[in-house]
Amino acid sequence: MANAQESALHYRFGDALPEIGTTLEVASGVRWLRMKLPFALDHINLWLLRDEHQGRSGWTAVDCGIDNPDTRSAWRQVLASPELQGLPLLRVVVTHMHPDHIGLAHWLTDEASTPTHDCRLWISATDWNAATMASQSLTAGMGGDDAADFLALHGLADPDQLSQIRARRNYFPSLVPKVPRRFRRLMDAMVLTINGRAWQCISGYGHAPEHIALYCAELGVLISGDMVLPRISTNVSVIDIEPEADPLPLYLSSIKRFLALPASTLVLPSHGKPFTGLHERIGQLVQHHDERFADVIEACAAAPQSAAALLPVLFKRALDVHQTTFAMGESIAHLHALASMGKIAGRVHADGVMRFAPLA
Repeated sequence: MANAQESALHYRFGDALPEIGTTLEVASGVRWLRMKLPFALDHINLWLLRDEHQGRSGWTAVDCGIDNPDTRSAWRQVLASPELQGLPLLRVVVTHMHPDHIGLAHWLTDEASTPTHDCRLWISATDWNAATMASQSLTAGMGGDDAADFLALHGLADPDQLSQIRARRNYFPSLVPKVPRRFRRLMDAMVLTINGRAWQCISGYGHAPEHIALYCAELGVLISGDMVLPRISTNVSVIDIEPEADPLPLYLSSIKRFLALPASTLVLPSHGKPFTGLHERIGQLVQHHDERFADVIEACAAAPQSAAALLPVLFKRALDVHQTTFAMGESIAHLHALASMGKIAGRVHADGVMRFAPLA
């Protein structure tokens, strides 16, 4: 949902962006850095919080980037920059298990640990387990035969696309080759004390198994991860390892929890620029999905629809194979949500494709 009603949002830092390998202060003791991604979504925002932990002065990192040479090099530049005052990394907080967030956690925690101090990973237990299994290729979800078969069930028929998806067996481990073997568990409503300030954990569902956002009332700052983004709608997908999942209602109820925060909250998202206008953005996201629900119901009323047939209805731009896997997951999520509401029902037709139609 790029550019949707952006006039309702305010970008406090204008067009300013931290260059790769540098940081930009966005609140007292909070620094913004960016890392490149090799996808259409070409960057991730990461955050450094000035910290005092276990009697040591340093920094807490929030999210990591993927594991590749460029990201490691950029982190080395950041950690050696005068902006960090020569202080070490003390702990690593990861909002959720997706590769751009957890990929480099093992390297950062190893690099920052000393014989007298373990730089610990902090993450929800659900996402630590999911990332650990995926990094060991014990689950797929984004590639391989199971993923291709699942998307074929939902109408994806292009042989070249399905072949490429089957070949993506190593997708997650290629970006997250390892997950730290030890972690500290984050849970909803838990409070982290970082540099004497309280940061409240706010759990969210639908985008990841147990996403953790962080809110500091003293600073009026929300590190929203992927739950609230300013220019695009968060990916909410059904994937092959949980084929009957219904994540979209979970996501919508999760983001409405942020309405309890002050309207003036500065939102630090994982993609896009920091902004204010949290309540307006949540309203836009809810409206966006209501409109997509209406589009799906209208299409299903005209003829039974598979998730693949709905891609042109839900996405108005051309999609590469990487984007198609996420788009299919979103299309299935909208269909499952409407089915759980009793609006439509799906069945497998004679050609082996699942299609949905309104209930009689």
